[in-house]
Amino acid sequence: MRLFAAVLPPEHVVHELAAEVAKLKRLPGAERLRWTGRPGWHFTLAFYGEVTDDLVPDLSDRLARVARRTHPFDLALCGGGQFGHGKALWAGAYGDVEALRLLADRAEAAARKAGVPMGEHRRYKAHLTVARSRDSVDVRPYVDLLREFTSRTWSVSELVLVRSNLPRSGAVGEQPRYEAVGRWEFGGVG
Repeated sequence: MRLFAAVLPPEHVVHELAAEVAKLKRLPGAERLRWTGRPGWHFTLAFYGEVTDDLVPDLSDRLARVARRTHPFDLALCGGGQFGHGKALWAGAYGDVEALRLLADRAEAAARKAGVPMGEHRRYKAHLTVARSRDSVDVRPYVDLLREFTSRTWSVSELVLVRSNLPRSGAVGEQPRYEAVGRWEFGGVG
């Protein structure tokens, strides 16, 4: 199954971001972007790709240990940016981004120890993707508008293992479906 570890923003923050994305969609050229849906808004900590069923229990146990060792921390959505010359538009994070980065490193290490093949380690960049494009799109007006956006702060207190079900129908605009297959509350121990 196709898996990743994530932090999910609470519904009130998702609602605030939805209002901001509605403004972005009114900008000229917005139809050239593929907008991600609210159910898919998350901070990916570590992308595992296809994980065989036999590795999932050990991965889950290791993620549970990561969560037990993690203290809750404050985060907000703030600003935004792009990857790949307009291939992805994202909202950024504000608050204890260092704690989020440490959580991402631990989620990646948990997978490596569980035997999940991981590519080369890259420094974590906190982002929540709101739109993608197959072509290069000048997203500077979108980034400029996002620069003014800051959501309310929330306390991150949970690590989630998410299964990504890719679209199969080929219908235009079909989004991946995400389902939580594991959730672990932070314990702040050790």
